[in-house]
Amino acid sequence: PPVKWHDGSDKVAIMLEAWDNKDRWITTVDVDEKTLVTQHRMHDEAWVNYRFNEFGWFDNEETLYLLSEESGYSQLYAKPLEGSLRALTQGNFVVDNVTLTKDDKYFYFKANKKHPGIYEIYRVSADAQGTDSVEQLTDLNGMTDYVLSPNENKLLLTHSKLVSPPELYAMDIQASAEPVKLTSTVSEAFRSIDWTSPSIVAVPSSHSDQPIYSRVYAPQGPQEEKSRAVVFNHGAGYLQNSHLGWSGYFREFMFHSFLVSQGYVVLDMDYRASAGYGRDWRTAIYRQMGTPETQDLKDGVDWLVENANVDRSRIGTYGGSYGGFMTFMALFTEPDLFQAGAALRPVSDWAHYNDPYTSNILNRPDVDPIAYERSSPIYFAEGLTKPLLINAPMVDNNVFFVDVVRLVQILIEKEKEDFETAIYPVEPHGFVQPSSWLDEYRR
Repeated sequence: PPVKWHDGSDKVAIMLEAWDNKDRWITTVDVDEKTLVTQHRMHDEAWVNYRFNEFGWFDNEETLYLLSEESGYSQLYAKPLEGSLRALTQGNFVVDNVTLTKDDKYFYFKANKKHPGIYEIYRVSADAQGTDSVEQLTDLNGMTDYVLSPNENKLLLTHSKLVSPPELYAMDIQASAEPVKLTSTVSEAFRSIDWTSPSIVAVPSSHSDQPIYSRVYAPQGPQEEKSRAVVFNHGAGYLQNSHLGWSGYFREFMFHSFLVSQGYVVLDMDYRASAGYGRDWRTAIYRQMGTPETQDLKDGVDWLVENANVDRSRIGTYGGSYGGFMTFMALFTEPDLFQAGAALRPVSDWAHYNDPYTSNILNRPDVDPIAYERSSPIYFAEGLTKPLLINAPMVDNNVFFVDVVRLVQILIEKEKEDFETAIYPVEPHGFVQPSSWLDEYRR
């Protein structure tokens, strides 16, 4: 488990997690009594988020700091060994990547405080109460990360925008300081292309008070006819892609620009389970993976028809890994929603996926078989009525190739006709060969 020693004393803190993933303790060690003393316990009825587990010591006092999602969003707290927990930040935004200055005066952090898809750098006084002293340091309106300089008077920033890959900036920490761009790594060939810059829209949700933030790629100007559309499903489940920074899905970004040039509208949704929107958005899929997300895809399709001049009868969907799983679930459980789908490196049965991931969301198959049957596409294959492409790398080191083999056999036994499989004999989960990427996109 993570262990943090206090530099100026004999105190040590240890983080512990429960076997069922529903509790996290930050404890200190009572050396004399040879026991652990609980300083903070966080309980989640679904599962504790593995991402926001930062904790550590103040340098000059015996006080811990920690991140916790107990309010519904990852926020920063201080906990004196002999005192009560104190909130340093509070609000409907996510705090991450915390740095404490050597004099214990400020905490620096990254947060999406002003918009779920915009990440800026902030600092807060270490003796703050709530949100009264949170200070915004950057105003770059994209995706921004930071490193505090060793002398603590500058920030090294990594910043990107929707159509601009990450570049380095330096910024003095003082009032009205402006970031200075240090690098320019994008080629002239890239800049010469008229890339389609997506819009970030808030799609109304029929199942949540929060909207579904989404990227929309659309042709410019009035369209004489209703458009065809493609809905892209991002991977990982717990991932944010509808932000205002450069996407890790840079190949898909280029592919979506190409689709727009062919007259398509493309929708890329941060459906429930996605990162960046708080605990309840994340845990909506507890014991029912694929159901909330498909409901959100339905809202997305309705939005396209009502707002983007899209023909409801000409919408397809695709995605890889978790996005491939989502393609299966949409086509199998809502057969009238899309007219075709492509599932790339997809999960078909969560009971055959890795335990650290699935045990969070679905508990374990021997304890909660209902959750696995409710969440695995292989149990819904009878619902397939539309054309389906399954692309599977044979040496997949994440979603094993046998996942596709088992599902294909089920589809054969159910006498399904309109599906096909493309295999990639030399590829792992993330393709390596450019020829494989080209073949996949052509299909």
